[in-house]
Amino acid sequence: MSNLQSKVSKYDEPQRAKKAGIYPYFRVLESGQDPEVIINGKPVLMFGSNSYLGLTSHPKVKEKAIEAMKKYGSGAAGSRFLNGTLDIHIELEERLADYVGKERALAFATGFQSNLGAIPTLIGRKDLGIIDEQSHASIYDATRLSFGRILKYRHNDMDSLEKVLSANSDGEVRMIITDGLFSMEGDIAKLDKIVELAKKYNASVLVDDAHGLGVLGANGSGTANHFGLNGEVEVIVGTFSKSLASVGGFVAGSEELINFLQHHARSMIFSASLPPASAASVIAALDIIRDEPEQIEKLWDNTHFAINMFKELGIDIGNSETPIIPVYVRNNEKVFIMTKMAYEAGIFVNPVISPAVKPEDTLLRFSLMATHTHEQIERAIGTLYEIGKKLEVFE
Repeated sequence: MSNLQSKVSKYDEPQRAKKAGIYPYFRVLESGQDPEVIINGKPVLMFGSNSYLGLTSHPKVKEKAIEAMKKYGSGAAGSRFLNGTLDIHIELEERLADYVGKERALAFATGFQSNLGAIPTLIGRKDLGIIDEQSHASIYDATRLSFGRILKYRHNDMDSLEKVLSANSDGEVRMIITDGLFSMEGDIAKLDKIVELAKKYNASVLVDDAHGLGVLGANGSGTANHFGLNGEVEVIVGTFSKSLASVGGFVAGSEELINFLQHHARSMIFSASLPPASAASVIAALDIIRDEPEQIEKLWDNTHFAINMFKELGIDIGNSETPIIPVYVRNNEKVFIMTKMAYEAGIFVNPVISPAVKPEDTLLRFSLMATHTHEQIERAIGTLYEIGKKLEVFE
């Protein structure tokens, strides 16, 4: 047996979880990302999706994707840098820049690649990056690719951020990096305070708004808009795989910033460009968001309904104030058991354990869509409550 095979053979955690009947990953869906999905021929209420506006199955999105496939084919067959730039990419980037209030935008093949392209490119050897400790994995991986110095501050703790800034005056470029809406905790970055500190200590701000787009701000245009700070946040990173009903991502900023990224961001230059059907899907989603504002209103109605019900039942959901609601279990084994029992009762939720969260903060990630009904939400929360009571997770 080779050393490589010996190394990978020692990893048997999934096998042990499967043997115990509590393995919760790679569940195969036989339908679209709707409020009710089909798994193993069984209807299950979906409370684990990032399709916050429920647009992945919208007829207009499907129609535009099919039209693009017929016109352009299945892919661009090359990098944006060389032969892979289509006119639909330019249209998409113009729409995105206008949506988030920036001069220009640059599309990437995935949201993960957007951070991998922007952060190492903008934070060089003589620069300093400061990130929220609960930042998304793509931010952590992007900072590892950077030749600059990278520091962390405690989650959404402005005193901690200021201590880091005041104690580290080096760096030709000093950049504060944060999620806009945190994907596990469901809380919103204190962007107004972050911008104040950035001005005080001569730093720039990058916001990864993967989960904020379609949720926060006017017409869902994001966290910076939510705080009225479009002009104060220099770099906005976004993702298409949540509210925008597709796959891919983008970086938005000034004309000069996008010009710089176009010619330096390795994850864009050395990757094939976004498939045309994906680009068309995002454009269609932006049209729907503009023309049907009731979608976002319904999402927030569902959010307030669910948060109120969780609180009335005395369930710990931390500081969530958005459609992402963490149900804290604080026990790895019980997280997996609750996930299994919920599925058996027809409810799909996502288990979240370390390293996605701290070991003492393990949780069930309960996420809402605009297309959920109050009856579905009530059934799901009631089911989780009964399961939690049986397992002595909830008092």
